[in-house]
Amino acid sequence: MASNGNGNGGPGYASPQEAIRAPAEKLLYTVAIYAGTGVEKPDYLVTIDADEDSPTFSQIIHRLDMPNIGDELHHIGWNACSSCHGDASKQRRYLLVPGVRSSRIHIVDTMTDPRAPRLHKVIEGDEVKAKTNLSAPHTVHCLGSDIIISMLGDANGEAPGGFLHLNEDFEIVGRWENDITGMNYNYDFWYQPRHNVMVSSEWGAPNTFMPGFDLEDVAAGKYGHSIHFWDFEGKKIDRSVDLGDEGMIPLEVRFHHDPDSTHGFVAATLSSNVFHWHKNGSGWEVEKVIDIPTIDVEGFPVPMPSLITDILVSMDDRYLYFSNWLHGDVRQYDISDPSNPKLTGQIWLGGMLGKAPEVHGRPVAGAPQMIQLSLDGKRLYVTTSLFSTWDNQFYPDMKDAGGCMVMLDCDVENGGMSLNERFFVDFADEPNGPSRAHETRYPGGDCTSDIWI
Repeated sequence: MASNGNGNGGPGYASPQEAIRAPAEKLLYTVAIYAGTGVEKPDYLVTIDADEDSPTFSQIIHRLDMPNIGDELHHIGWNACSSCHGDASKQRRYLLVPGVRSSRIHIVDTMTDPRAPRLHKVIEGDEVKAKTNLSAPHTVHCLGSDIIISMLGDANGEAPGGFLHLNEDFEIVGRWENDITGMNYNYDFWYQPRHNVMVSSEWGAPNTFMPGFDLEDVAAGKYGHSIHFWDFEGKKIDRSVDLGDEGMIPLEVRFHHDPDSTHGFVAATLSSNVFHWHKNGSGWEVEKVIDIPTIDVEGFPVPMPSLITDILVSMDDRYLYFSNWLHGDVRQYDISDPSNPKLTGQIWLGGMLGKAPEVHGRPVAGAPQMIQLSLDGKRLYVTTSLFSTWDNQFYPDMKDAGGCMVMLDCDVENGGMSLNERFFVDFADEPNGPSRAHETRYPGGDCTSDIWI
């Protein structure tokens, strides 16, 4: 087995099959955000003890403040992943921690002291905008020695954005793409190099989503409903697929981890559907495979969508997980047949339907949002914040109550999930006041950052 990034021999695993035999993670890195809470302090990266035999299990053991106020840390990613397998000079050492509002990109060293990461470098947002005409960094993926970051807007916060290219020294190379013809908006992406393909999705322009959600913006065409299949080597869109009204606001995209596979999934957030794609003899085929019904809720202006906000695929490509941020549940599906997912587990946590207002005797302000799965598939970590202005709009209590993180125990043999009774991280009583929790990464790699070549 190749090294997991904490020692010598390269940062990745040789194959997904080897990765699922990796030891359990002992630490978690999670972003904590003060945006929209009224606290005028920097956002920060927390280290959480995930060792079940430790006396500080489920506790925050370190906080790394960013140097500025107003970043709104969001998604984070590694400088190196399994795409670097075989290159002993590469280490999964640095976390890239972008601020979606400030466009700053913080480079955090996690290896000098894994329990207490330290700031290595900051790429200022003004530099990003000046050199690339891009802003609002989102998804981070390593690409061998280099790094690509999806950018949601231009320097003025308008669509369609593009992709920022950094080298291994975290210097701005420029824009990664050669041509963005066909791209209306930008959001997430995943590449599968053995098939010369990258798939990207669409949210909206930063100037549209940052102030909050307005249903009239949907009718005005200010949110995306397409996914794009790229010629990866040519760095241009080969085919765009309009998902229509059934695919409004497609966000997280996930390929199988098996690099030979062409199967992948995308969740359409507002339409509350999951689409499956795969390559057939004539090209890429896209089909809707999961549909979550809307629910009439008193006081809600329209039938309430479930609002699928995050999805992931287990490392063995057997299970699909996703969160319904308005309804308030996390779901597990067996995707052994990718065209026919079967529901195998469901847990309620908070949400607007009122089915689980408390967890471990504590009120939950918010609902399942970001999810991260251990490499062996047995532990699913869940946080509750989506985006500060959207949080305040749909879950105004989170502003004062803070976010939280829970862990779900997953049955990898028969399917099913249960709430772990020992794990609960409360962000209500942080040193500077209540904060929100968003994305999580592991020191050894995780199910949403590792790509095999």
